[in-house]
Amino acid sequence: MDKVRPSAADAVSDLPAGATLAVGGFGLCGIPSDLIRAVHDLGVDDLKVVSNNCGVDDWGLGVLLHDRRISRMTSSYVGENKEFARQYLSGELEVELVPQGTLAERLRAGGCGIPAFFTPAGGGTQIAEGGLPWRYGPDGGVAVASPPKETRTFGGRDYVLEEAITTDFALVRAAKGDRHGNLVFNKSAMNFNPLCAMAGKVTVAEVEELVEPGELDPEHVHLPGIFVQRVVVVTDNEKRIERRTVREAQ
Repeated sequence: MDKVRPSAADAVSDLPAGATLAVGGFGLCGIPSDLIRAVHDLGVDDLKVVSNNCGVDDWGLGVLLHDRRISRMTSSYVGENKEFARQYLSGELEVELVPQGTLAERLRAGGCGIPAFFTPAGGGTQIAEGGLPWRYGPDGGVAVASPPKETRTFGGRDYVLEEAITTDFALVRAAKGDRHGNLVFNKSAMNFNPLCAMAGKVTVAEVEELVEPGELDPEHVHLPGIFVQRVVVVTDNEKRIERRTVREAQ
């Protein structure tokens, strides 16, 4: 089955307002920037986004955030995005902060059909006990707080029940892909992109290099095409650095 679409705009044209959306990337590595811009151009809003972080102020998911297209973020890291922090603290954005490993496993579980799992991460904290601010009110008080989660003891250690994540759409970026949707990721872009792809009911992958079926060594495929419904070829191959650190001259 040829899953290639002519453009990013065509690949996300049926994404509705209010959709849940898993977006791959780790820091600024592996950001599906073409697809994010296409969603922005589509004009949809009230998006509930699951992503490790929210890009930076003028790139990645930060573009959608800047124009108030995102109403809720599920993330593990605010990162270098000042607008993310400002909207959250001012009560304009609902944010569920999740331990990074837990977020990864919730996405993977969703893709594997596992409804929930127990993890020690967050035990004995507000992650388990509830009360984490999800949304602030205009007066600075907590308007919406996280609920308590079920805990159980295994082998003398407390574990927290975490629910799997599935989303209406997923947007990911890969270094290589074929027309059947089989994907290969490059280094740290492997973080979260395969997991987000698994969690999406409709997964769209932008690829830097499109190859024909059979050209990818099956042993080197990181994500099989069963998890991918649409493929587009990247038009913008800009690679950004989130925080550049230069050693002082000696």
